[in-house]
Amino acid sequence: MRRGMKSDFETTWRRRFEEFALEHEDDAGIAGWSESGLQARLRNFLRTWQPQKPGGVWLDAGCGAGTYARAMVAAGQQVVAVDYSLPSLQKAQQRSHEALLHLVGADVTRLPLPSNYCDGAICFGVLQALSGPEPAIRELARVVRPGGWIWVDALNANFWPNLTWRLSARFRGYDSRLRFDSPGQLARVFRRCGLRRVHITWVPILPGRFGRLQRFAESAAVRAMFATLPWLASAASHAYVVAAEK
Repeated sequence: MRRGMKSDFETTWRRRFEEFALEHEDDAGIAGWSESGLQARLRNFLRTWQPQKPGGVWLDAGCGAGTYARAMVAAGQQVVAVDYSLPSLQKAQQRSHEALLHLVGADVTRLPLPSNYCDGAICFGVLQALSGPEPAIRELARVVRPGGWIWVDALNANFWPNLTWRLSARFRGYDSRLRFDSPGQLARVFRRCGLRRVHITWVPILPGRFGRLQRFAESAAVRAMFATLPWLASAASHAYVVAAEK
């Protein structure tokens, strides 16, 4: 695909994100998640994310209603929050009166920022709406300074319900409404983009009917088990986060 051209898959997702923002007032609905799913993702991020310095400049690429951007501002960081959905940016603006939050309309694969501008970047809830991850990862790597960290989440292609659903859809000839990434393949994309110290954090998210067990799925005991048995973590985690240093 030539640069500047978007697939029908990506065009459909852009329209879908605009519809989410027009039809919903809650952060989760605007992002296309369930409330429990968004909160599980946010807890995982706040548990593992460590800004390197006070007052650093962080990019939130695909900010939606600004859930993560507001959390980073609350931690003392300056945040450039980017989204290609203008209705989402309007909702983010309504939720924030922070001087340290700057909202920009742009695509993650063509960021209007100078190279080496940010101390770090996050990109959550975006990869599943792209035809492939590498253009976005390369652009994030471009705008982050050497020594800065990039955090990207993805839907896990190895999670057994996702795998079963994808195989069934392929057998029946259905088009997938989402794209899933293998953790190992995405880690290799990070390395091809010149990033190092690549680390995967697993994000198990239980269906809503099992919501009372979600905290157990996020417990220190389960995280320790996943660290010891990565094959189990990969099969049991709906999503994951890849973090790496430039």
